[in-house]
Amino acid sequence: QNDGQFTVIQLVGMLRGIAAGMKYLADMSYVHRDLAARNILVNSNLVCKVSDFGLSRFLEDDTSDPTYTSALGGKIPIRWTAPEAIQYRKFTSASDVWSYGIVMWEVMSYGERPYWDMTNQDVINAIEQDYRLPPPMDCPTALHQLMLDCWQKDRNNRPKFGQIVNTLDKMIRNPNSLKAVTPLTSGDILRVGVTLAGHQKKILNSIQMMQAQMNQIQSVEV
Repeated sequence: QNDGQFTVIQLVGMLRGIAAGMKYLADMSYVHRDLAARNILVNSNLVCKVSDFGLSRFLEDDTSDPTYTSALGGKIPIRWTAPEAIQYRKFTSASDVWSYGIVMWEVMSYGERPYWDMTNQDVINAIEQDYRLPPPMDCPTALHQLMLDCWQKDRNNRPKFGQIVNTLDKMIRNPNSLKAVTPLTSGDILRVGVTLAGHQKKILNSIQMMQAQMNQIQSVEV
């Protein structure tokens, strides 16, 4: 309902608040395990707070590989969960970082459902084959790159929450870094499941027309 009512800087500020909350959680040696937009509280000043710690667990400091292994058969939110957590039920702050990347995508797409109408099994298979969500419409390239960093297959290659906070702070201080936008391609649409070339072209044309109309509206408002 609020699509188009927020500036990119406002959205980045919200993402920064979520990352700061998760940094605090990680610093306290806790893993959330259910980080998703539905579990973020937002007040009238767009201040974001991480909530719903029903699945969170304390990570022991004295272990060389601090992971939480859930009970077999336990339900996990597939679309938000890192591949190693899905496959081996091992949860770390790094798996929370993967989930944070999905939250970024949710925020920048104004609440789109991650992976759209794909089944959970399709999502698992796609991720295993290195598919990653394409940039939402008008999403700055720098933000989508940060999402991709969060979705590194090797959890050791993902940024820490402290690094994410620093990266977002730099973007806020330098808004020009957010001007470059990655366009949606026919390949992205194909991965969603639209296989007919004619349908792909119609969707891309519709998106281009919508963007042109939005640019006209913005120029009139200025």
